[in-house]
Amino acid sequence: MTVTISPSILNCDIANLRAELEKISGADVAHVDVMDNHFVPNLSWGLPVAEAVVKSGILPVDAHLMIEDPDRWAPAYAEAGCSSVTFHAEAAHAPLRLARELHRLGSKVGLGLKPATDIAPFVDILSEFDMILVMTVEPGFGGQSFIDSMIPKIRRTREAINASGLEVSIQVDGGVSRKTIELAAEAGADNFVAGSAVFKAEDAYAEVEALRALAARHQH
Repeated sequence: MTVTISPSILNCDIANLRAELEKISGADVAHVDVMDNHFVPNLSWGLPVAEAVVKSGILPVDAHLMIEDPDRWAPAYAEAGCSSVTFHAEAAHAPLRLARELHRLGSKVGLGLKPATDIAPFVDILSEFDMILVMTVEPGFGGQSFIDSMIPKIRRTREAINASGLEVSIQVDGGVSRKTIELAAEAGADNFVAGSAVFKAEDAYAEVEALRALAARHQH
């Protein structure tokens, strides 16, 4: 799998959205965190911001829906032109039906797992997803520290994907930085969401390249 760097715009200056997106134009996708203050204890933004990032045309949009009832709300993100839509296993009532609906609408589909959610119940349905998101912090806030105990889960997820013969990406989100990206890559992750590490860097473009180079050392 090739390395995908997905800066989260959660920590960007939203009043200067276009300029902030241009700072990360060397990345692969823009990660848009949608929080509803129900599934997670924080409120970020919703469909209008995702649409604005899509319309900017600077990067494809990876929408991460940390929301209740994604069965109802997720399809609108695919219809808005997001290239990938991730919903959470803990929130979806009918994950297979939702995955198939998102694919029908032309989006790739990710399944998000909070730190305490195991991959095991989903191994038999991996073929329905393009990506598994292993949260490496409890979702809800940017700037948290990477939870090292998620490394075995990343490894188990990669082993399950390899055993199935599928091309499914593993995304990690939370506390990803120069210090932690190699750990996650070595365990089998190939898609890296970095928020504060990129937007708090003096040169966001250079930070994206540095993260990509570190992760690329460990691609299997």
